[in-house]
Amino acid sequence: MQTQPTRTLPRLSTKTIMLMTFGNLGVSMAFSLQSSSMGRIFQTLGADPGKLGFFFILPPLIGMLVQPIVGAASDKTWWPKVGRRLPYLILGASVAVLMMVLLPNSGSFGFGYGSLAALSFGAFAILFMDLSSNMAMQPFKMIIGDMVPDEQKNFAWSFQTIWGNIGGILATLLPFLLTAFGVANVATKGELPNSVIWAFYIGAAILIISSLFTLTSVKEYTPAQYAQYHHVDTAAKKESFLDLLKSAPKVFWMLGVVQFFAWAAFQYLWTYGTGAVAENVWHTTDPSSAGYQAAGNWFGILSATQAVASVVWGLLLSRTTIAQRHLAYAGGLFLGAIGFGSVFFIHTQMPLILSFTLIGIGWVTMNAIPFMFLTSALQGKSEGTYLGLFNTFICLPQIVASIASFALFPALGSTMPAMLLVSGVLMALGALSTTLVKN
Repeated sequence: MQTQPTRTLPRLSTKTIMLMTFGNLGVSMAFSLQSSSMGRIFQTLGADPGKLGFFFILPPLIGMLVQPIVGAASDKTWWPKVGRRLPYLILGASVAVLMMVLLPNSGSFGFGYGSLAALSFGAFAILFMDLSSNMAMQPFKMIIGDMVPDEQKNFAWSFQTIWGNIGGILATLLPFLLTAFGVANVATKGELPNSVIWAFYIGAAILIISSLFTLTSVKEYTPAQYAQYHHVDTAAKKESFLDLLKSAPKVFWMLGVVQFFAWAAFQYLWTYGTGAVAENVWHTTDPSSAGYQAAGNWFGILSATQAVASVVWGLLLSRTTIAQRHLAYAGGLFLGAIGFGSVFFIHTQMPLILSFTLIGIGWVTMNAIPFMFLTSALQGKSEGTYLGLFNTFICLPQIVASIASFALFPALGSTMPAMLLVSGVLMALGALSTTLVKN
């Protein structure tokens, strides 16, 4: 990439932006396998459905603590042959691959169905998989802010999400496709079927390949170039987390309100989605039954549908202008709310395709547009640290939603479809909250 004698970020070619964001495909496969399988995994291990929320608290909690540290550290990092952000991709992807091998085998080490050891091992694996996946994903967010000019940010953030959703499509289809090719979709009570185990193995291999592709294709700006393009005073005193929060742009906080509702909605999808489909369509709540495992595969198809819709909607978002961001933000989240709420009322397979299409629109909206607003407002100032701090608005709602589920789930009759109706309400509140966000 050629350095231009200018004090503004140079425009990037389409090819450069594609290479910059491509590795997100593999990282998103890890996230998608985790999110689409967590409920299935822990219920298969013997977890009480009323206590599923417990297993979903630790990952965002540790992420909320670690991500600002990773962001701040990457702002100060420079490895001459690697870069500023990419060293954290290397570390995060390496640990994520290890966890992707261990997690689906949580029930295969002889701990026993429903035992504390089996559930604890699964919780440990999911904790470190979530942490490492977040660490691997952060560099892709930061590089866009580091290298992409404002007028190309809509395009870059949309394509980052598109690659991620292609990875999501592959990840969520794998158990279904493996089953179709004869891989067992049932297993001994307390163990995950080979269709799930091998899906994680394949996802780990693709994460390695896509990460290597980005690492060998992208050259970050040197500290001198970064300071020149972002008008950074390299002699200025480094601000603490507290100082940065005090001086954060208003849009940082307003986006946080929207993110709270949107991410809480998706937390309930990941926790109760498989069970909701099994209960409404297959009329079973028994994780060891063939019907439940079939519902798990169908939930994978629905998750792939969600990802396809995200890719298509992401292509539309890539063509939006700065002036159109607000309308796209509110509209996308509102469509997602309709998708969530409709799941409660549907008792056959095919109509759920439309529900998850709308959910996919909500997903790409909440993953792309907030960062368009935020990175434009930051203009390179302590960007890694701010993006790490902003991750709190992703982690905190997941923690709150999981804790709230201990009261909500029994209050709503201990039925999982009802929790998806709650997701619809939360997403609608997120759409209304976009009125708080200003350029």
